[in-house]
Amino acid sequence: MESMNKSGIHGDQEVTMAELTRGHGHLWNITFSYVNSMALKCAVELGIADVIHRHGQPLPLSVLLTKLSILPSRTDSFRRLMRLLVHSGLFASSTAGDEEEEAYALTPISASFLVTSKADNMSPFVLTILDPVIVNPGHCLSRWFTSAAEPPTAFDLFHGKSVFELTGNNPEFNVNFNLGMAADASFMAKLILKQYGEGVFRGLRSLVDVGGGIGAMATAIAEAFPQIKCAVFDLPHVVSSLQGNPTVAAIAGNMFEFVPPADAWILHDWNDEDCVRILRNCKKAIPPKEEGGKVIIIEMVMKLENEEDGRIHDETTETQLLLDVHMMVPAPGKERSEAEWKSIFIAAGFSDYTISPISGLRSLIQLFY
Repeated sequence: MESMNKSGIHGDQEVTMAELTRGHGHLWNITFSYVNSMALKCAVELGIADVIHRHGQPLPLSVLLTKLSILPSRTDSFRRLMRLLVHSGLFASSTAGDEEEEAYALTPISASFLVTSKADNMSPFVLTILDPVIVNPGHCLSRWFTSAAEPPTAFDLFHGKSVFELTGNNPEFNVNFNLGMAADASFMAKLILKQYGEGVFRGLRSLVDVGGGIGAMATAIAEAFPQIKCAVFDLPHVVSSLQGNPTVAAIAGNMFEFVPPADAWILHDWNDEDCVRILRNCKKAIPPKEEGGKVIIIEMVMKLENEEDGRIHDETTETQLLLDVHMMVPAPGKERSEAEWKSIFIAAGFSDYTISPISGLRSLIQLFY
């Protein structure tokens, strides 16, 4: 009887039918997981969270359909979309009225991050990351892995130019990309200032946000600490919108060539070699630790802990792994463990650092020499 439950071979061990069935289901789950992202994008584009928020209470399906101008022939399809969004935790459902019509309400996630009037609105970030410009190059990943003659990233392979060249030549995408990055930076700034503001920024005279986009992070710091002279250092087409900004100064340039002097820097990551080059330039631009100089990096510090069966179940860890692979598509960057960060810091000439967790995903790193 036992042999009838065996259905295949895995290494030196036979696989039971139950294991094979679970494996088949897991494979399907991974294959179709992109639908969650597309459903989220659809919800943001339709403005579902905004409509429910303005209503102020659970919104019956029929009313939601009318307010969103959903075609009558799409009613059942929309109901199925909402069923998935409810399962994902973005919305909550209940029955409304004597006819038990489904009604939808916001959850803490959608109420905080998908309502466009809220300060922590992440809709621009969602639309940027799920833009076909960013997503489509992922289809070239296998080709990029197997050909030494191909460009440095799958993004270059698909578009024929880097993400920075594309944003420079595509004004519409440049605006959307910067708005998306600013949305995430604004939320991170809020967390950083609440948890570590006094300890990290009090006493600084000047700060430059390297690769700071349209200045969301630098603006938040400048407003919290008016005594700090804050500036954003980025490519000319990125900082053009900051010209004349009374809160932060705009400095156009290339971080691989030079960085202007400051007491502190905020830095986004590249590949290991480029990180060392950038950090060496930053080291030249700041005073030593005794005089208050520091480099501030807001990035992931990966911690990978496997469960007994070898799979990683923690959602935060999975998100870190997803972003790490995502990073190799549009840019030569990567997510790093503390040991990997440490080797870069030492190579760049820094002798000391501290790591403070901001959230489950990212940390605040301070570098000194």
